[in-house]
Amino acid sequence: MIDKILNILNEEIVPAEGCTEPIALSYIGSKLTSILGKVPEKINIALSGNLIKNVKSVKIPNSNGMVGIEAAVALGAILGDSTKELMVISNVDKSRLNEVKEYLDNKKVVATKIGGDVKLHMRATGFLGEDTVTIEIKDYHTNIVKIEKNGEVLKGLSCDEVTNNDTMTDKSFLTIELIHDLAKTIDLSLISPIFEKVINYNSAIAKEGLKNDYGIGMGKSLYEGMQEGIYGKDLKNKIVSFASAGSDARMNGCSMPVMTTSGSGNQGMSASLPIIKYCEEKNLTHEQLIRGLFFSHLTTIHIKSNVGRLSAYCGVVCAGGGVAGALAFLDGLSLDRIDAAIETTLATLSGMLCDGAKSSCATKIASSVGMAFDSYYLSKKKKNFEYGEGIVGKNVEATLANIKVLAHEGLRKTDEVVLEIMLNN
Repeated sequence: MIDKILNILNEEIVPAEGCTEPIALSYIGSKLTSILGKVPEKINIALSGNLIKNVKSVKIPNSNGMVGIEAAVALGAILGDSTKELMVISNVDKSRLNEVKEYLDNKKVVATKIGGDVKLHMRATGFLGEDTVTIEIKDYHTNIVKIEKNGEVLKGLSCDEVTNNDTMTDKSFLTIELIHDLAKTIDLSLISPIFEKVINYNSAIAKEGLKNDYGIGMGKSLYEGMQEGIYGKDLKNKIVSFASAGSDARMNGCSMPVMTTSGSGNQGMSASLPIIKYCEEKNLTHEQLIRGLFFSHLTTIHIKSNVGRLSAYCGVVCAGGGVAGALAFLDGLSLDRIDAAIETTLATLSGMLCDGAKSSCATKIASSVGMAFDSYYLSKKKKNFEYGEGIVGKNVEATLANIKVLAHEGLRKTDEVVLEIMLNN
């Protein structure tokens, strides 16, 4: 059991620089170059609608403000290092960005929409002389399911280059009760290394977002409003400001890495930064911080595994549920009160839509974290929604099952409409 839990944490909480969707495109571009031996003369890439949605408006780090599918692919192909996976463009030589711009100006990358129901799906073909390489990724950002060179499937590749869904640890056994019990008892030495990285990486980018101007500046504006007396300097506002500042920076080209959760840096920051700030403000011990982060992240992973990797259901809502439960856990509330805090958050926010990665992710994080805090406090006061009120089920796991139906069936058409609106803007 513990081995499975550790596998899940190591699979789902990983470092990335920049929004994970454009970074995945840089990764596939860099991988083409690696296999061909040189930068392709031309690249054709087909990708799913949800990927298009999440790449359209977000700034790519280390690119001097470049945006878009073609830019992400070209940057990876010319300047990326695929061996670093989601850190593929972390050490870009900016003096060579003119090569990327020239590549784009000459229309060397052609993007199209791929058909099918797989939410995270891309297929890229690179051409160099008489050689052709095709790489296909499905379900996870670096999950290469096929590599072909000149029509032949390449053999003898290392396991980290060609994977499939079966390599990911099954999460169906997770429950809030199990997560709660493990958060109390798990050997701290087993989980500390990964959460120390979470604390260091995610705190650093949040502080950067508070200090400098990025995007809409949700976190910084709230912080300044507290200093000016517009907002109160209370615990809720402090954790909301800290969490949203990280997203302000990340969605607007900051090159600092973050620790992601369930394939998303915004989810990783949402699940961690409120807990880090809460523990700091409440003077809780470092052990309590690590255990709170474990609860928040594993609960986020549990909720998100019901929703799916990419969806019209906003991922930071999943993290909001994790945060609400973790705050209740850290305050010593009983399991039924922890469940109630999670359910109140999800029942309130489950209509929040994902309309792509961009500056508004920070405002959605602010809403999600703020509601998580309210839900925790309401639960502490023994106030919560009852079974049958909207999507609230007989228990927290039944509510999560309802959210799965909502995300997969209820929002399918919504996802298509959102993408259509974005493409027509």
